[in-house]
Amino acid sequence: MTKDEKKRTQSLDYVVRSGIAGGIAGCMAKTSIAPLDRIKILFQSRNPVYEKYSGSFSGAFRAGFDIYKNAGFIGLFQGHSVTLIRIFPYAAIKFVAYEQFRAILMPTRAQETPSKQFIAGSLAGVTSVCFTYPLDLIRVRLAYDVKEAGHKRPTLLGTMQQIFKEPAATRRLGKFRIVNFYRGFLPTISGIVPYAGVSFLTYHSITQLFRYNAIISPFTRAPLSTWAELVCGGVAGLIAQTSSYPLEVIRRRMQVGGSLNPYKFVGFMETTKEIYRLKGLKGFYVGLSIGYIKVVPMMAVSFAVYERMKRLLDI
Repeated sequence: MTKDEKKRTQSLDYVVRSGIAGGIAGCMAKTSIAPLDRIKILFQSRNPVYEKYSGSFSGAFRAGFDIYKNAGFIGLFQGHSVTLIRIFPYAAIKFVAYEQFRAILMPTRAQETPSKQFIAGSLAGVTSVCFTYPLDLIRVRLAYDVKEAGHKRPTLLGTMQQIFKEPAATRRLGKFRIVNFYRGFLPTISGIVPYAGVSFLTYHSITQLFRYNAIISPFTRAPLSTWAELVCGGVAGLIAQTSSYPLEVIRRRMQVGGSLNPYKFVGFMETTKEIYRLKGLKGFYVGLSIGYIKVVPMMAVSFAVYERMKRLLDI
């Protein structure tokens, strides 16, 4: 990266364009796996109606069929509207932050190292989570809610009001009820460091390998073909998911804690011990098979669309 390239990367025009590219990539990726995302949340949070399906590969498909039978096709996308509201700024901030941290830590290509790629990715993930976490909590609550036949589905406004009115924050922090929207924040931050860091590091490393492969484009930095971008993104997602999955399970349990006991904040260690007590080590990996099925196409689509949007927007 030359001085002119670094200056252009840090310009407002570049930030806006890369933000749009990242936001669109995130929305496309999340929409492609929305039904699997909801099923995974139901498994991770031990929803009493769908817990019987967890623990087997076919359970995800049986749970999906059950949702479809009881709530129709739209039931598979319950909470997805909030996902889209959240994912555009989340993905936009993540990709913009990554580009900026990369420009600061690696101003030239000669300074690019795996450790710096990991740090840039981790910092980008933490930055995006800090801004968008409340929306993640809301969409998890919407996805977790299972209404009986004849009852109305939970609404965005109703769920926000319910979370805001939960007495847990009032008991501990007086009037600061906004803290209710940050249940599970600690494991989220702890998990996003390996997840985002590993995903960006792996994607960068694999794309470099593909670019310098004699079959594709020997010793050049030519753009990769679509299939190569999808493979690189998919592998990056697979490795990142494995590295951070236990923390994701802990986060989901803490996020739905308000629905189960609105009077209490469930702590990180308390949740960890409870998961281990009930299921042992395998409890930290419940729904991982769905995570693998979900994360490969999601990350593949995310990185591929982002690279295509960057070219389309001339960045």
